Amino acid sequence: MPDIIRLKLNDRSLMTDNATPTRRDTLFAELVAEPSTFSFNDAVVDVFPDMIQRSVPGYGTVVRMSGILSEQYAQEGTHIYDLGCSLGESIRSVETALNGRDCQLVGVDNSPAMISKAQEIDSGITWHLADVTTLSLERSSVVIMNFTLQFIPVEQRLPLLTKIRKAMIPGGLLILSEKLTLPDPDMDALMIDLHHDFKRSQGYTDLEIARKRDAIENVLIPETAEIHTQRLNEAGFSRSSIWFQCLNFASFIAIA
Repeated sequence: MPDIIRLKLNDRSLMTDNATPTRRDTLFAELVAEPSTFSFNDAVVDVFPDMIQRSVPGYGTVVRMSGILSEQYAQEGTHIYDLGCSLGESIRSVETALNGRDCQLVGVDNSPAMISKAQEIDSGITWHLADVTTLSLERSSVVIMNFTLQFIPVEQRLPLLTKIRKAMIPGGLLILSEKLTLPDPDMDALMIDLHHDFKRSQGYTDLEIARKRDAIENVLIPETAEIHTQRLNEAGFSRSSIWFQCLNFASFIAIA
């Protein structure tokens, strides 16, 4: 039977493909958010699947391809990490793709609400409540960071990527997905406008878009693709490339 997503109009629950009910994201319609208030707390976790699907163009493709790419690069007897795993959609995609291969699947997030919910969804994956910048990493063949680095302070990004590279076996794969800023101010403004258009097409109001922007602007710090590529080189990865981009959201692959 094919996966089905059913959304009743005027119904605040969304049934996803794992039959777990999640609420429709109306957080910024209901709350007056201050710029510093956004965090991955219980309220966000409650609506997170709906929020990210309606906010990040191409998110479903990135999640599915995380599994497909990992299947190609995973080596038995190694760890596969999803750093900043949120509810673990990417690492569960890997779990499905590997189909029982002998790898240690690990999801890591610093949000207690996220990890608690992820454990409820899938008890077969190892979940860690931890700060990815201080976590010790075991020998790994695949590391996933889907929309995580953008929340890390800029000065900690290179040390984190260097640590990841040192833990990876030769030929291992890093999947790094990020919101981008463009070096051309006019093109950057255009992409921001188009992203807002995308969110409107997903049912968000102008008020919700503005409140979310104000709440997250000091929390999520995007960078250019060129900076990401240079940093990956400095961290010791042999080569890297963007494999997917939609508007100002992109996913890189980097080979150890």
